[in-house]
Amino acid sequence: MDKSFQVVVIYILTHLGLIFFIYPRSIIASTDEGHWIPIMIGVFLHFIIIAIYMKGLSYFPNKDLITIYLGIGKGVAFIFLLPVTLYFLMINIITVRAYSEIITIVFLSKTPLWAIMALLLFVSTYLAAKGVEAIFRNGVLLASIFLPFIIFIFCVSFQNVDWHYVFPIMDKQFSFFKESAYFNSFFAVGGGFLFLGFVQPYLSYQRKKILIAAIALIPCFIFSVYIPILTFGQATASTFLFPFVMAVDTINLNWLMFDRVTMFFLLSLIIFIMIFISLVLWKTVRILNTCFPSIKPIYLLITLSLFIFIICLMTPNWKDVERLFAWNTFLRFYIIFAVPISVYYFGIRLRRAG
Repeated sequence: MDKSFQVVVIYILTHLGLIFFIYPRSIIASTDEGHWIPIMIGVFLHFIIIAIYMKGLSYFPNKDLITIYLGIGKGVAFIFLLPVTLYFLMINIITVRAYSEIITIVFLSKTPLWAIMALLLFVSTYLAAKGVEAIFRNGVLLASIFLPFIIFIFCVSFQNVDWHYVFPIMDKQFSFFKESAYFNSFFAVGGGFLFLGFVQPYLSYQRKKILIAAIALIPCFIFSVYIPILTFGQATASTFLFPFVMAVDTINLNWLMFDRVTMFFLLSLIIFIMIFISLVLWKTVRILNTCFPSIKPIYLLITLSLFIFIICLMTPNWKDVERLFAWNTFLRFYIIFAVPISVYYFGIRLRRAG
């Protein structure tokens, strides 16, 4: 049965949760002008990679990424699935620690950081334990409730923009390639598409609808960066830890009964992030369960969540979070390129072999 709608919704939700927080700061910090150039390079790469990835997956109907690699050989499975597992582990550690910090800074300043991390992990672990179908069903339900808030706030965030700040529009030297902050931005570009290779045995989907969803996300990538710049200017926006959140905080709607729309915006995105964390946890447990079939998945999930929580507790400040981003750069690009290209290559080879 075609479940394209559910897959598209989860694809959009997970990327929205990744785009609006850390991504704007990384792009703004990477260059002083022509921000659309590094944005579009990342977006174009994202579009190409998921197209290659889904084309390769189409050669293996009803098979997930684990089965595909194991079908080629245990050596191949080890070469690709070990980095994928480490990448998922790093993603969860960075996401839980970073977004707990965001919650603390913005609206729960008196709540201990460990309590926020525990709450994020508890909810995400519970969802992951229920399985991928439950994650997707809950994702669709939450999208129907919170996505209208995101769209509304995204539209009204243009309230205080000054279009003169769009200039200069060209960075002729492409200086952003020299900045590590730009490569950190690929956390949002390449962090959420791998689940397409894990849900094939459970949920079928149409490739063209995923590509349409990827196109629909392009304005989010662009304006998540440009709204803070057009509101504050490059010099001021570059000083903020979360530029888009600060831009949303300047919105003033007299006819709205609530004083701060920022609260609704942040709560919506945090909920989307919990969906993302639960999905990554589920994928990681799927790989670990293949390696340790004698251990029940629920025990692997609990152990994994406790390990992530301990590592997050050992990450005391934001500089350590940024250090984790830097350490994860090589692994991130290996996954972004190696997994889609390898799946496509093995699919082509299988097709030629008949």
